[in-house]
Amino acid sequence: MKRNLKAEQVAPHIWAVGAVDWNVRNFHGYLTERGSTYNAFLVMDEKITLIDTVKAPFADDLLARIASVVDPEKIDYVVSNHSEPDHSGALPRILEAVKPEKLFASVAGAKTLKAYYGIDAEVVKTGDSISLGKGKLAFVDTKMLHWPDSMVSYYDLDKALFSQDAFGMHLAGSKLWADEYDSGVLEQQARKYFANILNVQAPKVASLIESLPSLGLEIEFMLPDHGPLWRGDWGWIVELYRDCALQKPRKRAFVAYATMWNSTRILADALADGIRERGIEVAVTDLSVSDRSAVMTEVANSGIIAFGAPTMNNQMFPAMADALCYVKGLRPKNKLGFAFGSYGWSGEGAKQIAAELEAMGVEQPVAPIQAKYMPTPEELDAVRQAGVALADALLAKLGN
Repeated sequence: MKRNLKAEQVAPHIWAVGAVDWNVRNFHGYLTERGSTYNAFLVMDEKITLIDTVKAPFADDLLARIASVVDPEKIDYVVSNHSEPDHSGALPRILEAVKPEKLFASVAGAKTLKAYYGIDAEVVKTGDSISLGKGKLAFVDTKMLHWPDSMVSYYDLDKALFSQDAFGMHLAGSKLWADEYDSGVLEQQARKYFANILNVQAPKVASLIESLPSLGLEIEFMLPDHGPLWRGDWGWIVELYRDCALQKPRKRAFVAYATMWNSTRILADALADGIRERGIEVAVTDLSVSDRSAVMTEVANSGIIAFGAPTMNNQMFPAMADALCYVKGLRPKNKLGFAFGSYGWSGEGAKQIAAELEAMGVEQPVAPIQAKYMPTPEELDAVRQAGVALADALLAKLGN
């Protein structure tokens, strides 16, 4: 079915031809409550070049937007900056329709495209460039940001950096540019994106940001593969990414709990009261109503992380095990942690939480606390005092 969709010009020689996915809500375990975009770009030089494609179901959207600018068969080159299927899923269909002279990818990208689709790509590495006629496209390998194949490309004529998954966010919208959105929405979605996609590679992100000046690139447009695009003052998103990547402790606390009969919830509330007593902002969430990506976002933005759960069948409650497994894989740093819970028989829950926090390298200045069946006034006071002690430890760490 033909689609009457239009491309949008973003620079003198560059058009946005990607797709908006208003309805996606699960991105491999990440709750995308505001949808996402799969950005792709058409460079109209003497060698017409397509930068990235889109998720497979949106191939027709991509072709329609391209066709609003130029006959797709006139595309000479296709560049795959990142071979994850949300950016390469439509590639086989596009190659069939376009029949380009060449497809370019990184060393790992060429291997991945071959494994996924049986497609052969010409390899480019850091320092390589290709002439598009009036301008050239240069490549920088950004391995593990956030896949082994990841690279960015730079078009010198329009001073545009195609940054693939870096400096983006999951945010669907009818507006193209970041400066057309509320800054609070941008910060919330960018921090969530970093926490759940890039936090595991935070040191590499910090290194990339530090290396940007040494690349000698004049950048007027920062064009990521997800979310709104950046023009003019793109430094805002780079500085936010730098802040996320450094993972410095923040004057904030997060308490996550699972509960069966409200005992652990009552402990969580007492703990939060103790933390608040020292003037520290605290967020409390029940895992039955909060997904793991929201938990990780809070973890990334908090100096204190506390987890509480009841014991069930000699194990921590399953919802807590799920959340901790997810958080552990994203490797948060510089946190103070605390484990607590309730039990009726054996009492392994809080001990297992403490062991998971230890495996993450989380400092635990206060020993775990558990209540049998329903917390006593004495146990609630002990948990409240634990909150005070955690808050004092964080304030000391921050030099307050």
